[in-house]
Amino acid sequence: MQNSLTRKPIEIKIATVVAVAVILHQAPIAVLEAALKEMTAGTPDFFDNEFAIVDVAAISGEPLHWNVLIPLFKSFGLNLVAVRNALEKDHPAIRSHGLNIDTVSKTRTDAKATAGTGAVEPATVAIEVERRIAPAIPTMVIDTPVRAGQRIYARGTDLIITASVNNGAEVIADGSIHIYAPLRGRALAGASGNIKARIYALSLQAELVSIAGIYRTFENGFPALPAHHPVQIKLIGDSIEVTSMKSVA
Repeated sequence: MQNSLTRKPIEIKIATVVAVAVILHQAPIAVLEAALKEMTAGTPDFFDNEFAIVDVAAISGEPLHWNVLIPLFKSFGLNLVAVRNALEKDHPAIRSHGLNIDTVSKTRTDAKATAGTGAVEPATVAIEVERRIAPAIPTMVIDTPVRAGQRIYARGTDLIITASVNNGAEVIADGSIHIYAPLRGRALAGASGNIKARIYALSLQAELVSIAGIYRTFENGFPALPAHHPVQIKLIGDSIEVTSMKSVA
């Protein structure tokens, strides 16, 4: 009883929030809707109610109808919270729709999202995390299975998981990701823009993998690799490469 009386009504803590960066290359609503439909391939929980920051640098000066754009992205599981690289004259209109103005500089302005084939869509989506990284952060180690609906983020460091990552789970690291078990959910390495990051998995059965915001899905099947051998996933140019780690005798 005493604890409830002395407890403060509000506590403020620093929380890590991972946001999807929606990079618009065209403004027409019909074009954006078509691109999202193709990108998500009818998967209803492809983005799973992610927070999203809209980058409008590539369409600077073109009119955007926020009253239509916000519910459009909401219908695909993206909750718009901020706008990046908007002209100052457009700030009042953006704020009037409940969106913030994001002014954090980016380390990668050329991030592209690919969905299996490497093609760039009229509106591409890249996954980024703001750079607020403390130096010398110890590697995060997870010893229990990552279950559906769970999200783990190793901020500013590598992530090691010694148990399975199940379907519907998501693991994210600013560095590389090492999974000493089957990877069945989503794995996003180099989340703050590190193109040298890699993903290692004992068995690849993933829904999605990503390096530095460039991602690959496997609706059309997994690469033909030797069975029972771990894999490594890395970024080559703007494409995700999946290779076997079979040792050479």
